[in-house]
Amino acid sequence: MQAEPRHLGRVDYLPTYEAMQAFTAARHPGADEGEADQLWICEHPPVYTQGLAGKPDHVLNPGAIPVVQTNRGGQVTYHGPGQVVAYPLIDLKRAGYYVKEYVYRIEESVIKTLAHFGVTGHRVAGSPGIYVRLDDPASHAALTGPMHPADPFRGLGKIAALGIKVSRHCTYHGVALNVAMDLEPFSRINPCGYVGLQTTDLSTIGVSASWQDAADVLGRKLATYLAP
Repeated sequence: MQAEPRHLGRVDYLPTYEAMQAFTAARHPGADEGEADQLWICEHPPVYTQGLAGKPDHVLNPGAIPVVQTNRGGQVTYHGPGQVVAYPLIDLKRAGYYVKEYVYRIEESVIKTLAHFGVTGHRVAGSPGIYVRLDDPASHAALTGPMHPADPFRGLGKIAALGIKVSRHCTYHGVALNVAMDLEPFSRINPCGYVGLQTTDLSTIGVSASWQDAADVLGRKLATYLAP
């Protein structure tokens, strides 16, 4: 049974993180009569979140934006208005697939969401998240050839960041898709630990989509692709 997207609106990061932890701690993984999976869709006020692998020196100049330490995978990222954040709370034991496939399914949901808006999303091996060609966001050409050794993301912009946690076979944290943001705060960190990694959003690459439109499409794609 697929999780129905639940729209939370704009909510502070920390209480949302704590609510995910509490929901997950109370679950009974694998039980047929256990709590139904949930899919939270929201937006956060400006906040930097640091993953378990995060290094303090990747937070260059946070200024007045709070930095919250979390237990998700990955390194530092930024959440703010104009970004759709999705938190799938999935019982993988009941869903019948493993973490690697779970990550693949989330990325596929983002790729299909971007395709809805005429944009081609790309995976980069070893770098979770979804990237677009900045010079031609609609190009279907595959990313080929070796990455440039000095700048592996040359010509690419990161449009969606992924950071997950799995506890007792149950997932929380999730994925953030940039729609129409003030991108300046990304310049104050090394996004996901990569120096100089360019971050973009749908608006910057010429797609006029409202936050709600993007949230609705991403919610539907996630519900479909994460179904057991």
